[in-house]
Amino acid sequence: MVILVALLSGLLFGVGLMVSGMANPAKVLGFLDLAGRWDPSLAFVMVGAIAIGSIAFLLARRRAKSLLGLPMQLPASTAVTARLVLGSAAFGVGWGIAGFCPGPALVALGAGSLKAWVFVAAMLGGMAAFELLERLQQTRQRA
Repeated sequence: MVILVALLSGLLFGVGLMVSGMANPAKVLGFLDLAGRWDPSLAFVMVGAIAIGSIAFLLARRRAKSLLGLPMQLPASTAVTARLVLGSAAFGVGWGIAGFCPGPALVALGAGSLKAWVFVAAMLGGMAAFELLERLQQTRQRA
């Protein structure tokens, strides 16, 4: 049941990304181009997503288990660290350059977009490099 709900949730999310235009890098770049032909339509998508997400998190905080009976796994830390800020900045720069972030890139990948294939390959390479650096740092700290 959990896998089916995860599949349906992912499909709903992907359809939402396509309908909203978030899987189209040209639309995203138009939103980010404040000095040029700015397209404000994605601001409405973001406001809607933030509103719904905020309500969902408020409700989730009051529960010990999910609707499927699984333990709730909410973020425990609220600290704003240099690592968080740098990671957010890197995410924003990548989004601004490519017009993709991970979710929409996977949706576009499924649609056969060559640009999405390149983005996802680079994203996976970056994730692998991060994991390697994290393991090296942990090994050094243990020694």
